[in-house]
Amino acid sequence: MLGVLRRPRWIAYLLLAVLFGVATANLGLWQYHRHEEKVERRDLVEANYDRAAVPLSEVLDGATDELEPDEEWRRVSATGTYDAEAQHLVRNRPHQSVYGYEVLIPLVLDDGSVLAVNRGWVRNAETAATLPDVPGPPVGPVTVTGWLRPSEPDLGRDLPDGQLASIDLPELAEATGHNLVDAYLVMETEAPPAERPAVLDRPDTSLGSHFAYALQWWLTVPVGLILVLVMARQLAREESGATRGSTTRASASRPSRPKKVRIWDEEDE
Repeated sequence: MLGVLRRPRWIAYLLLAVLFGVATANLGLWQYHRHEEKVERRDLVEANYDRAAVPLSEVLDGATDELEPDEEWRRVSATGTYDAEAQHLVRNRPHQSVYGYEVLIPLVLDDGSVLAVNRGWVRNAETAATLPDVPGPPVGPVTVTGWLRPSEPDLGRDLPDGQLASIDLPELAEATGHNLVDAYLVMETEAPPAERPAVLDRPDTSLGSHFAYALQWWLTVPVGLILVLVMARQLAREESGATRGSTTRASASRPSRPKKVRIWDEEDE
């Protein structure tokens, strides 16, 4: 078999098998990293989501403070007045497998900073050119409770006034002129209560199948090499059998040497 594997073509097969193994190992690592990200997100949500609400100032002290990664989904409360004129709708947001808008309204706090509040979800209107009806926020001072989330990336889309492609806080700040704090709040409740958009779903903390996919990719790492070795062994056996057959046929085709007659055998005759 080693003689077969030394041939240039089979060396190329071995190199392809090694490359296949490297590729599947890396795909397994990618799936495993995705699994670790899901685990980290699940642990963060489970640690913060159901905790008792604390004042916003305990997590974010003013507009210049930054939201720490481990404070995402922290439950907080804040008191202020809605700027209903600065309401914005965030497009293409799913809710129970239906796409619509999420409603963002700045809440002006007592210290002058402003917290963007996601009051919930509304269904799309009949046509893309028509905006849906949105329940208005309470007038006057209001206390909201909910969960802090970081700003989302800018998707770089040019939309009509009053609409956003993502919850990009710098873009919302520029559009409204407000000095927004470094997080927005997914609203749970508000007091005094008022008609509101649909409550957003609890975050999904399922881990998915990434770990199983990682194991599958890792199990396929040696497949290419095993296949090449099996094929090389089979070819070596076939060539060895053919060589033995040729030797046997060559021996059978040689004329047999005459039997030597001894002198005493001739006398016996």
